[in-house]
Amino acid sequence: MKGVSIVGFKQSGKTTALGMLADVLESRGLRLGIAKFTHHKLDMPGTDTAWLMKPERTVVGLGAEEAALFWSHKRHLPDLLPLMPADMLLIEGGKRLGWLPRILCLKEAGDASALMPELALATYGEISLPSLPHFTPESLDSLADLITKRAFVLPGLDCGECGFTGCAGLAARIVAGNAGVKDCKASASPLEITVNGQPIGLNPFTTSIILGSVKGMLSTLKGYAPGNTVEMKFKG
Repeated sequence: MKGVSIVGFKQSGKTTALGMLADVLESRGLRLGIAKFTHHKLDMPGTDTAWLMKPERTVVGLGAEEAALFWSHKRHLPDLLPLMPADMLLIEGGKRLGWLPRILCLKEAGDASALMPELALATYGEISLPSLPHFTPESLDSLADLITKRAFVLPGLDCGECGFTGCAGLAARIVAGNAGVKDCKASASPLEITVNGQPIGLNPFTTSIILGSVKGMLSTLKGYAPGNTVEMKFKG
């Protein structure tokens, strides 16, 4: 999965930009997952799902053409990605997310300093920055080209194995062209675990524990040959 976030302050045009960009990317045959950060309640008072929600309860809404899942406690976006069968992740908001690049929607140039500009691939809207490519509604196709080429998603573990204290440090180097996703120790793990087609981030310590346990069990089985590729599949 690749991904990019559209960040900016209130009324900066984030939602409009995301909606238009989503249409362009879907027209290219990409499956999209969309996540929206908000300071408001996710469900409006007076609806059935709001009435059913209670602390520590999870509510699933199933309609004729759609479905929704509501948790009554905080969940982090990386934990939800296996539930989103998508080729490209588009996020509205998430100013603090440091594990993927972003597009800046600015109301004024001074806003950029508070939006982690080191993770920015470009700006979109009326306000531009001299250091970044700039796009408008008339150049959405070019913005889609840039995102398709340069978007990425790191595991978001902030494990520090890459030499940075958090994923944002490595992400900034990737955006600057001085590193690649392969420089993430979790992404380059010799062990790959996917759920619904989406990889789960594994830091080296977790990888060593799982690999050691699995190899120890496999070594007791006839037909096991160490050094070869081993595939295990099961339904969780």
